[in-house]
Amino acid sequence: QVQLVESGGGLVQAGGSLRLSCAASGRTFMSLAVGWFRQAPGKEREFVSAITSSGGSTDYLDSVKGRFTISRDNAKNTVYLQMNSLKPEDTAVYYCAARRWDYMGRYYSGTYDYWGQGAQVTVSS
Repeated sequence: QVQLVESGGGLVQAGGSLRLSCAASGRTFMSLAVGWFRQAPGKEREFVSAITSSGGSTDYLDSVKGRFTISRDNAKNTVYLQMNSLKPEDTAVYYCAARRWDYMGRYYSGTYDYWGQGAQVTVSS
């Protein structure tokens, strides 16, 4: 079993930066692909970014490309989401998720096996 815990959320002004962390328990984490999702009030959860188990491949939602960077440190069982040039529309609860299917694509909630509890990110204008 893998448990995921997000941290690093908070309140920031537009144009600012935050780094989210997703810390995992369990020895199998280094074999899992990880994704970040977000859900704004009244909206459906959406894919934000993904990384394969090795960190060799990454993918992003078009609206965050060039502003967000996903990375991982398997020695620390942690995945990061560096968020720069934040905009009010980035405001949401951010979730990390992990799955055994270690490929890019198919970023649907149902393809992920483990989920964190979420971290609130609020960007003020």
